[in-house]
Amino acid sequence: MAKQTISDVDVASKKVLMRVDFNVPLDGDQKITDDRRIEMALPTIKSVIDRGGKLILMSHLGRPKGEVKSEMSLGPAAQRLGELLGSVVHFASDTVGPDATAKVEALADGEVLVLENLRFDEREKKGDEAFASQLAAFADIYCNNAFGTCHREHASMFGVPKAMGAKPKVVGALVEKEIKYLSGVISAPERPFVAILGGAKVSDKIKVIENLLGVCDHVLIGGAMAYTFSLANGGKVGDSLVEKDKVELAKELMAKGGDKLVLPVDTHCGDAFNDANCNKQIVAAGEIQDGWEGFDIGPESAKKFAEIIKSAKTVVWNGPMGVFECAPFAEGTKTVAQAIADSDSVSIIGGGDSAAAIGQLGFEDSVTHVSTGGGASLEMLEGKTFASVEVLDDQK
Repeated sequence: MAKQTISDVDVASKKVLMRVDFNVPLDGDQKITDDRRIEMALPTIKSVIDRGGKLILMSHLGRPKGEVKSEMSLGPAAQRLGELLGSVVHFASDTVGPDATAKVEALADGEVLVLENLRFDEREKKGDEAFASQLAAFADIYCNNAFGTCHREHASMFGVPKAMGAKPKVVGALVEKEIKYLSGVISAPERPFVAILGGAKVSDKIKVIENLLGVCDHVLIGGAMAYTFSLANGGKVGDSLVEKDKVELAKELMAKGGDKLVLPVDTHCGDAFNDANCNKQIVAAGEIQDGWEGFDIGPESAKKFAEIIKSAKTVVWNGPMGVFECAPFAEGTKTVAQAIADSDSVSIIGGGDSAAAIGQLGFEDSVTHVSTGGGASLEMLEGKTFASVEVLDDQK
């Protein structure tokens, strides 16, 4: 999957159309509450403008469903980008309309223009070819730097590079890094290779579990989905979150995984969901009584998981071990995160809650790679290829 990168092409005086992920959270006053996605795009943005390219940025924000909604405008993101760059960033009030067209034409070398929210136009999510062609007409070079939407065949992700014809179509630094770790490292891991999978539902991770059982030395299961496996083992799960319709599937996965599939041996329970003051107890796995709910792996499980992680040379983690946002039930996730941070392994953290946990615990600088895409990272862990990446130019 090695693709041409933005640094491989000459951008001087060329118009570069770059898909970024500026889907940042905004408060009621249109203030950005977390600008990490903008900051993470800066190296690729600077690579273009520092070499004299004319940069046109496009992104989505929120779910406006094809309607113009002022509270989902990319204006605040454009303003914040200007502050981070210390230079003027132009903003177009539309995507392919007269304002965007005029401002693209007026761009000087080294300048940046942000187009309005792609999803204000319903044709973006539909992958509309005409819309994609209008966007493609703006540019001499296309750059995909939005890994979080790489699993989507939207107009800006797939239609635009397809419409670019023989013009250069490359990846930015973020997508290059994601491919390197999520695809490259996993396809030829240094062993022992350990995967840690958590979260609520087995159904969300079926394909990931199946794929990783084929390549990992150990697959550790935590989070609420462990209770579905516990039920499949004939255990008592009390009021825990389970997927009864996935019990047979859990049995199949346990049979396929054998000793590779490592389940919790104890559980930290509470009698009220997400309440720090609820009654708590630790019981053996499969011994949760009615009126009690499993909210975290127990201390023995955490210790067992940490020992396995300690010997690993490659670690992939996707999904917390429990309700980590509620202090009494964060210990399992903390122990696993600490073990990963302390290990000498190549450590890859899937997006979403795992990335949030690593960030909250202050371990971001102690792991090898934190993915920027939740759904996209999961699909890559399943072994899927993305049409939006396949369409880009291969390394020569």
